[in-house]
Amino acid sequence: MGLHRFKPVPSGRMGTLWTLATIKGAALVEFGCMGHMLYSGVTLKRAGVHDGCKLYSTHIDEADIALGGTGRLNHTLDHVLTQDRPRVIFLLPSAIPEVIGTDLPALCEELQGDYPDVRLLPFGHGGFAVNQHRGIQEALLLLAKTLPVTIEKTEQPTFNIIGSCADLFRFQADAGEILRLMEGAFSMKAVCVMTSHTSVEEIERMGSAHINLVLRREGEAAARHLQKRFGTPYLLGRPYGLEGTRLWLEQIAQLSGIPVDAAFLNQERQTARSQLAPVIPHFRHITRSHPEEAMLSLGGHADVVKGILEFGRKELALPQGTCWCDCPEMGSEEIPYFGEDQWSQVVGEHKKGLLMASGEALEWAGRNGDMQIANPDTKWRLHPYDPPLVGFRGAVHLVNLWSNEDRDDH
Repeated sequence: MGLHRFKPVPSGRMGTLWTLATIKGAALVEFGCMGHMLYSGVTLKRAGVHDGCKLYSTHIDEADIALGGTGRLNHTLDHVLTQDRPRVIFLLPSAIPEVIGTDLPALCEELQGDYPDVRLLPFGHGGFAVNQHRGIQEALLLLAKTLPVTIEKTEQPTFNIIGSCADLFRFQADAGEILRLMEGAFSMKAVCVMTSHTSVEEIERMGSAHINLVLRREGEAAARHLQKRFGTPYLLGRPYGLEGTRLWLEQIAQLSGIPVDAAFLNQERQTARSQLAPVIPHFRHITRSHPEEAMLSLGGHADVVKGILEFGRKELALPQGTCWCDCPEMGSEEIPYFGEDQWSQVVGEHKKGLLMASGEALEWAGRNGDMQIANPDTKWRLHPYDPPLVGFRGAVHLVNLWSNEDRDDH
């Protein structure tokens, strides 16, 4: 890892931790240094994660590293079982055990017989070989492969959300809007919101759902596995904007065979249009007369940037500014990956137009923090009651942000 002025792209370990930390009925034991988990616990609390997975660290010292000792893991497992009695214990290596070659899967297999009342589930990517997005992908896939049980479909149509994880900005609010839309449009309830608001029991019942909604590309591998095993169709995408949300709902209707509730859809669109009506003429004037002032620049997760950009361009005719994503493997011609040298230059030199990026980038550049769409964050998020970015309500929220930002610049 090189020198960084800002937070670097997180490691696969952090991606795995953000995926697992919200799962109730489980405990997570990190085979590593105590400081890692103490710092990570604070990071999760800042993001609004308070009542999920129980977090532990074995702590290791110089003797454990030099001699390859693993006795602390046994002691920690005994303590966790006595203290919390979880159904599943996730085991996560930190950087040092991974570098010295500790075989955590083999160690779990050896220890499993000593703990018949709990499942030991080891995860990898404790070092820096992969980034957070790969860690999230592998964690979602391993959960989908190991925890769901053979089960019949529910009598009433249901769905799963895959890929709602604590690393995404407004992850709780966005998941809440998806739940609201599915209830109103299809009278569907969720079996599992994987993983931002779920439990071990709900993951075990994922096979009973009729459709899987995959909110990020890292979750597609898990959805493909569930489709192969349970025959559950899936839809990959995030609903942004009025038209984008309508099309997203129609795609769900096609996959599920259940029509969208016309009364709900019409009411939602009518309400959103009436709320947006006062500012639409202003946007039309700006895009025609001063397009540079309406230029939309975005930085964050590739799927979030893509969705918000399509909403702004297709529904409000906002010209595209400089857009980038935060993952090297997700970069494309339209939305390339920017390292900190590139994005800091863009953010620092940004003068006109709308800029949405991470809280860290906006604060450093002295920009409006309300325009945040990505992490790293610089604030505490103690509650999940902020407006969403997705869905009909998210569309109104985004236009409200853009309208006020545009006026503040004049």
